Amino acid sequence: MPHIVTQPCEGCISTACVDVCPATCFHRGNGILLIDPQECIDCGLCVEKCPVSAIFPDSEVPNKWASYIDLNEEAAAFPKITKQETPIGKCLKE
Repeated sequence: MPHIVTQPCEGCISTACVDVCPATCFHRGNGILLIDPQECIDCGLCVEKCPVSAIFPDSEVPNKWASYIDLNEEAAAFPKITKQETPIGKCLKE
């Protein structure tokens, strides 16, 4: 069960989650981080590091953000991120 990045990450891109990922499965999409579900090992370490609570196990993604499951499926088409970078945008919990 891979983890999925959802709507609250849009415009935030903190990358704090990237540093704790042992599988290096994060990619920089268009204004959002994405998790490649083929690379995710379901460790869950990224969930607590996300400053906007945008990461969920795929079976627990809220219905209103279900489309993000398909978006994360496209992660491999974007550049991979392997270390934390300077945050982009406003990354505050709602």
